[in-house]
Amino acid sequence: MTTQRIALITGANRGLGRSTALNLAGKGIDVIATYRGNGEEAAEVVAAVEQLGRTAVALQLDVGDHGSFDAFAEQVETALRERWGRDSFDVLVNNAGASYGALLSETTEAGFDEIFDVHVKGVFFLTQRLLPLLADGGDVVNISTGLTRFSFPGYSAYAAAKGAVEVLTRVLALELGGRGITVNAIAPGAVATDFGDGHIRKDAELQKAIEAQTAFGRVGEPDDVGGAIAALVTSSSRWVTGQRIEVSGGMRL
Repeated sequence: MTTQRIALITGANRGLGRSTALNLAGKGIDVIATYRGNGEEAAEVVAAVEQLGRTAVALQLDVGDHGSFDAFAEQVETALRERWGRDSFDVLVNNAGASYGALLSETTEAGFDEIFDVHVKGVFFLTQRLLPLLADGGDVVNISTGLTRFSFPGYSAYAAAKGAVEVLTRVLALELGGRGITVNAIAPGAVATDFGDGHIRKDAELQKAIEAQTAFGRVGEPDDVGGAIAALVTSSSRWVTGQRIEVSGGMRL
């Protein structure tokens, strides 16, 4: 008997997280979707997953509030037991993020700390806390950024945090390989979402500039990234681990 696979996706109420949830559901994976503040959006994602014939639950989580992780893990355990009759899940997607753009000369310590609290410390310690619940043979996907390969002024703190995520990805791949767990980083290029106040989606001139820099001549959409994550964790690519996989439409090649 095949065990139903379950994915836990942080920040799944909108954008890349929402797309990932729906793409995974479309490939037969159930979903635990987290959200920080917008429960209505999270409920809509749960309903959309259920329309695809899969089971989903939404749990509140602020990845920047590291002291909440023990209580969150207990909620995950309860959901797994009550909804699935299991004590583990199979895929962890560390997607939740925070946006901050400022030149180095204008970067505040508070802004820097927020970015690292969410993208580095949050990913590190949430993954640590959830490891006992992650099934052997499972997958961890960390979300990085194309900005670790190419650069734009004003993103030094954000890019540095994502650089740390990529290094962490390689180390975790080595540490968790004995359990058959793959750990990879997906690095999106420019995607039209609400992230960063939706500046790419709202700015037509910026979109034109991005289009001119991609091999496909267009701005990325959430499903470009969500589909790539789903393909990675539902394929037979168990030999792929510790890798940075850029999903940018060939941006700035």
